[in-house]
Amino acid sequence: MTTNLQKLIDDYGILKARVAELAIAEKALKAALADLGPGAYEGERFRLSVSESTRETLDMDAVREHLSRQFVQAHTVVTPVRTLRVAARSGKDLAA
Repeated sequence: MTTNLQKLIDDYGILKARVAELAIAEKALKAALADLGPGAYEGERFRLSVSESTRETLDMDAVREHLSRQFVQAHTVVTPVRTLRVAARSGKDLAA
């Protein structure tokens, strides 16, 4: 494996770890703001808008119960997916 590829893999892993940490921080901040009612709120650098709405979703399990397997298969779209997974190697410093 080339050194450049190793660096790209490590940089990707470090970035994914940072994103995960930021997602946890975002979740905590959203929880702290959860009791705000609809409206606009001012920070020193940002404005927060809170709105409420309804969302309609289709219960696919219930739909599948009422449709034949052949109908579901005939109307299922298959799309290729490429996934990159990265995992920290044990004993390695992630901050390096």
